Amino acid sequence: MNNNKLSLFLCLALLGDLAASGTLQAANASGRQPNILVILTDDLGFSDLGCYGAEIETPHLDRLAAGGLRFTQFYNTAKCHSSRVSLLSGRWCRQAGDESLRRAVTIPEVLAPAGYFTAMSGKWHLDKQPTDFGFQRYFGHLSGACNYYKGDNTFRLNGQPWQVPATEFYTTVAKVDHALTFLNEARAEKQPWFLYLAFNAPHAPLQPLEADYKRYLGRYDVGWDAIRAARVAKQRQLDLFGRDVEPAPRPDHIPPWSALAPETRAWEARRMAAYAAMIDRVDQELGRLFRDIDSRGELDNTLVLFFSDNGACPYDRRSIGTDRPPYEPDVTWSDSTGWAWARNSPFRYYKQNQFEGGIATPAIVHWPAGLKTRPGSLVHGPAHLVDVLPTLAEVAGADIPNSWPERELTPLAGVSLAPIFAGAELPSRPPIHLLFSTDRGLRDGDWKLVSFRSQPWELYNLAEDRTELRNLAAEHPEIVARMANQWHEMTAHVLQAPAKEQTPVGTTGAEQQHREWSVYTGGASTSSRMGDTAAGRKKAAKTAAGDSSRGAIPRARAGTKLKIQTP
Repeated sequence: MNNNKLSLFLCLALLGDLAASGTLQAANASGRQPNILVILTDDLGFSDLGCYGAEIETPHLDRLAAGGLRFTQFYNTAKCHSSRVSLLSGRWCRQAGDESLRRAVTIPEVLAPAGYFTAMSGKWHLDKQPTDFGFQRYFGHLSGACNYYKGDNTFRLNGQPWQVPATEFYTTVAKVDHALTFLNEARAEKQPWFLYLAFNAPHAPLQPLEADYKRYLGRYDVGWDAIRAARVAKQRQLDLFGRDVEPAPRPDHIPPWSALAPETRAWEARRMAAYAAMIDRVDQELGRLFRDIDSRGELDNTLVLFFSDNGACPYDRRSIGTDRPPYEPDVTWSDSTGWAWARNSPFRYYKQNQFEGGIATPAIVHWPAGLKTRPGSLVHGPAHLVDVLPTLAEVAGADIPNSWPERELTPLAGVSLAPIFAGAELPSRPPIHLLFSTDRGLRDGDWKLVSFRSQPWELYNLAEDRTELRNLAAEHPEIVARMANQWHEMTAHVLQAPAKEQTPVGTTGAEQQHREWSVYTGGASTSSRMGDTAAGRKKAAKTAAGDSSRGAIPRARAGTKLKIQTP
């Protein structure tokens, strides 16, 4: 074993030994174990909350931030299921055994022996069921996404199939309904409780409630350029980053709003109204939950953590019923690349990419009895979802086991954030490993190495260039080589990732494009799948080839260059 491998193993083993030694003490000065509420949203962009720059009305989460603290460099894995694995296990997704979790223990398995009532409500998206991994109560869907009004056949209640009602059902509301039921059961048991609330919103299909949607209709007629500029301006007003940050410009694959055909603008404005309405509803339901916790006198000693599993989603795959309102149960609208860019203000790129737009999302902590920071504080140091399990173990005074029946546990990847809660600086941490499919990255101190779909490594100094606008790879080849070697060492020996994910990145770059991003060819036919019928695909292809009679914008196929010839 070379020195790099040995140092890496010793570092990870030390973190695991410290967590499992039983020396971790609860951070609450009163000595009472806190209740713990972990909230996870789905595909929420960095600027999608009012306290992170949005015009969307999120008063309950904004108040949570004002009374607690916000992170400005909190990372996820850029993807739904892998973020859930890392949050629950304190390990990188591959390291934990992916969806099987066969090389990890979960948060409820750590907290239950310490006396906690453990419950989950929401999206699972992993193997088996939550009740197989330490949750004593569970309601929700095992699938990665479902119809908000009709659900699907994966709904479960405490391990048993649950039939979705034919009417008067909406997933965001139902998840909080059941969460409240579980909390009442915990109170009857007179136990501290851990509740994991995993919303599906605002993941597609975009299906808001009617009243919420109508409140936002017309607000987005100004377009994504104006909304992004307004969000960046609000972020500066909030001093969100503690310094001025240059926003990433609109990329070439997104046209200026003014260049879109009128019917495309109308479609996109309605689509963003649907996004906003779904986010607004999450906040409304959280307000209902917070009021219940407060009415029981529990809010002061409840540790609330709010996250998103990745940045805004750009994949415009298929929309059904674009000429109908999105609150009809059979209408299913897809995501929008243009609005994903605006929602991730001020960053670049999106879900699945390891640039900041894919991995940096809101993170709020609220705990009046435990936080020693000034209300409304901003934390500018990097943190990651892998830090959640070791943090909760420390504040709950729970031991992290180093063995578990029928699993081969790997060392923790995360570190406890309890020092930050106590008002101190977080000691230096191991590098943050970033990987989903062919998108890669490594954060080590202020340096970030990143690759778009296995294209050549790019290097950024995030202390000076948070939005990744100045690639320094050519200026610092030695840093690129060191960090690339470190990435490969971790991928092979810590994550135990498959060989195809360990192959070197390319040596020549190409257009950074994706075949499932929106195609702005006119009308509401923005789907990357070119519509639902042969006629629709033929029409979209004709428009993309240069038929601009409807104000369409010609577009080259991914990996090619567009050449327009005049007669």
